[in-house]
Amino acid sequence: MIKHLCKLVWNRKRINFLITLEIFFSFLVVFGVIVFVVYYADNYRHPLGFNYQNVWGVNVGIQRKSDNSDRQQLFDTTKQLLAGLRDFSEVESAAAVIMVPYSRGNWTSGHTVRGRNVGYWVNFMTDDAKEVLGINIVRGRWFGKEDDGANYKPIVINRKTARDFFGDEDPIGKNPRELFDKDPNRPQNEEKEEEKPERVVGVIDDFRKNGEFKDLYGYMIYRNDLKLPDGQAPRGFVLKVRPPAAAEFEEKLIKQMQAIAKDWSFEVKPIEQMREENHKEYYVPMAAFALVAGFLLIMVALGLIGVLWQTVTQRTKEIGLRRAKGATARKIYKQIFTELMIVTTVALLVGVLVVVQFPLLDFMGFATKKVYAVSIVLSLALIYLLTIVCGLYPSRLATRVQPAEALHYE
Repeated sequence: MIKHLCKLVWNRKRINFLITLEIFFSFLVVFGVIVFVVYYADNYRHPLGFNYQNVWGVNVGIQRKSDNSDRQQLFDTTKQLLAGLRDFSEVESAAAVIMVPYSRGNWTSGHTVRGRNVGYWVNFMTDDAKEVLGINIVRGRWFGKEDDGANYKPIVINRKTARDFFGDEDPIGKNPRELFDKDPNRPQNEEKEEEKPERVVGVIDDFRKNGEFKDLYGYMIYRNDLKLPDGQAPRGFVLKVRPPAAAEFEEKLIKQMQAIAKDWSFEVKPIEQMREENHKEYYVPMAAFALVAGFLLIMVALGLIGVLWQTVTQRTKEIGLRRAKGATARKIYKQIFTELMIVTTVALLVGVLVVVQFPLLDFMGFATKKVYAVSIVLSLALIYLLTIVCGLYPSRLATRVQPAEALHYE
């Protein structure tokens, strides 16, 4: 039966080729949209790693000297600002950071570890950041007084960084830099040793500073004690506020900070607002792509219905002859519908063969194998559903052809 239907499809190859081409390009467009949707949905389900409710972020603009001779002054001003922030009754706790969650800036780093390129983001935070952001320690500890005057640089890493550097080993107390591969092109006498070795003191959840939709990335947090030589001048502050903190407090906050640091600029926003703005950057393009894909699918659906309708009309004599020879309406319906499924399957097989080449060409390399597989399955299901819906009425229309119509067909 299938062999006979394939022969019928081949005999009408000109019309069926156009249908195949239409379905093929529809699959590519649908897959392109769905792979992003599945990718972002997969990212969203992972832990964020920090709390954004009742937390405000302050991005700071500082004019610094190129020779860093003003570092001590920056530290002193930062300490005054932190003390001033904590004096507000609306503020439960405050901390200085290099990068505020959901802000655009990132401090990236990467090294070769055991022959693999390992990338991660870097942040410097004062001790109160854990309380402000609600960071969850899964192993070891956070920064504390025990790190004062230590002969090492304490660092906290997220789960991914722990896996990338140490695998299944316990990272607590170890120095990640000892795992860095030596550069064979660099003279040995140029290798500089750290003044203090780094030491992992804690592991946190998979901290994703850029939000829920961003892919999982390594993260390494250094302790910022606001002292020379290891401290870093902050570019922001995070505040845990007591609800309900209103716009009036924001104005009072900026006024107080501006009084302490007259040459600095401050931008204050609730982290929840920054989160909404971050999400819009993903929603808007996705909505635009989905709108284009939806419009294309509507055009494809109308085209399929029209072509199938015309096909049924052109095949009145053939269908009438089959009815005259005893074919039931159900068999006619099954024939037309199965022919459409054969054409659709051929188009989708070609489409799948094309999209599985994308990872080999490093196209859409951001998607994992799981995301890719789920996207292909969903795209196939959607296109099959579309063709089934489009083929229902023309197939039913074919069942209404009577033998007498074939005799009078011109």
